[in-house]
Amino acid sequence: MSYKVVVIGAGYAGVEAALTLHKKKKKGDDIEITLIDKNPYHTFLTELHEVAGNRVDDETVTVPLYKIFRYTDVRVIQDEIKNFDFEHKKVSSDRCEYCYDYLIIAAGSSPNYYGIPGMKENSFPLWSLDDAIRIRDHIRDCFLKASQEEDPELKKKLLTIVVGGGGFTGVEAIGEIAVWVKSLCREYEIDRSEVSLHLIEALPDILHIMKEKNRRKATRYLQNKLKVDVRTNTTITSLDGDKLQFENGDSINASTVIWTAGVKACNVTSTMDLPKGEACRIEVDEYTSVKGFDNVYAIGDIALFNHEGHALPAMVETALQTGKTAANNILNSVRGKEKKKLEPKYHGIMVSVGSFFAVAEIMGVSLNRLFAIIMKHLVNMHYYFGIGGFELVFSYLKYEFLYKRQDKPLLEAFITKKTMLVWLVPLRIFIGYYWLMEGLKKAWDGWFVIEMLAGRAPDAQATASLTEEGQKVFRIVTENTPLWYEWVTETFILPYPMLFQYLIVIAEIGLGLAFITGTFTIPAAVVGLGLNVNFLLSTGMYPETYWLIPAQIAMFQDAGKSFGVDYYLMPYLMRQWRYFVRNRKIKLNLFR
Repeated sequence: MSYKVVVIGAGYAGVEAALTLHKKKKKGDDIEITLIDKNPYHTFLTELHEVAGNRVDDETVTVPLYKIFRYTDVRVIQDEIKNFDFEHKKVSSDRCEYCYDYLIIAAGSSPNYYGIPGMKENSFPLWSLDDAIRIRDHIRDCFLKASQEEDPELKKKLLTIVVGGGGFTGVEAIGEIAVWVKSLCREYEIDRSEVSLHLIEALPDILHIMKEKNRRKATRYLQNKLKVDVRTNTTITSLDGDKLQFENGDSINASTVIWTAGVKACNVTSTMDLPKGEACRIEVDEYTSVKGFDNVYAIGDIALFNHEGHALPAMVETALQTGKTAANNILNSVRGKEKKKLEPKYHGIMVSVGSFFAVAEIMGVSLNRLFAIIMKHLVNMHYYFGIGGFELVFSYLKYEFLYKRQDKPLLEAFITKKTMLVWLVPLRIFIGYYWLMEGLKKAWDGWFVIEMLAGRAPDAQATASLTEEGQKVFRIVTENTPLWYEWVTETFILPYPMLFQYLIVIAEIGLGLAFITGTFTIPAAVVGLGLNVNFLLSTGMYPETYWLIPAQIAMFQDAGKSFGVDYYLMPYLMRQWRYFVRNRKIKLNLFR
């Protein structure tokens, strides 16, 4: 019997569920997997603040679904599901109907305005790529208008930005915008003191689920470094046009109000006759199946699961865990096996406050500023690798560092300066010519037929000398050789001189061909530097060859992708790796 599994939504939970179904599916499992989403891409919701704050380009926070599910059995359909018929096992849009045996609802969440008058109509949510783009464009437009405005009150309102909600999204949003404001002030010739930034939180602290130490660190950085007015214990009662009113009677006139203070299940749940709880989230059991419907699962932000007396929080980690649990339980049901319970595990929390500061707690341990920033990037790269392989990781690094749109510290600016690879081509070819000639010269001198490597000379002077029979040898141990390297040489190399002579000659000729053709250029640079270090430790390098070291370091710029085989080879290998990860086999004719 063939089973149809339909996944609604391509957020974190939906993508994880679809990938797990494909990955864990066996040959005997006759399962059709269909993923339906209104957008043709997956959005990294946790990175939207970087678009809103103009740190990265729009495409950085999305990846096309076809790239994620390329080389899988998952069928991707762009459509918006509006109706659910659980009795007849069908879902439908305005144009099509889809039947299912198992349904996974991963439609995500939407902003929760808590009934605050005027908030939905007059504020900017930050819950989609379109939201982030609107915020970015609106802020830039406000600065443009302010630079031309003569009315002081109107100018003040244009330069006032308020973020409502001191949770993860709110703190990251105001931090990113505060960094960007410095550039905007220079660009539009506005004094920074004229710009007012506010973060409003109804609770006693921002980032209330983190440790007090980290809450204080984030607050101090926002206030002292980024000049943000952080107001806690402050409840917003209304937003009348541009006027933000607080419960204590205070008010702020702001042209930009960004709302990040809460989420609820997306609006499509209103069409579902399913048990719902707080914030319209669908109630699920310990197997993530909807109560009363064994073949319907709800995962991610849309699901309400009470664990140890508390609702599972709307976080990426819980979304991934619920997605994996639902997929595994569907497979167990198809195979007639027992379902497994969801066991939530929280490994850590990381919050960036602008580009240069972050707070993090990993397994209960607080990380300092630098390690928190590194950990956040590592976690992002781990997720990107899981859904898109090395290609997506390299893309993330490129946009986060090389193509970052905000101001950079001087060292980072120097390191990430973009260059035209074409100027490295002559250097790459010259390096290749050098290595090729070195290898061919050794082959011509008899390295393939005569033992040329020897230990320390009696007088420990020359690195190249003659034996009593007049044979030329290379002394790879001299008076300048470190003792540990001398031991390595005498233990592993000198007993097998011909083997290592073969390896050296083949390596040098191989390096020459690799650099000249631009094939595996970065690995070739690593091997070349390794040989240079080996020569330095043994015979020493001639002064006229020291240029090789910085020249090969320059090859790490991916010099083989300009007039080189790497231009075609690297993308092919990335596709091959992704196919192997998805299917545990290789496919040689993988050219698209």
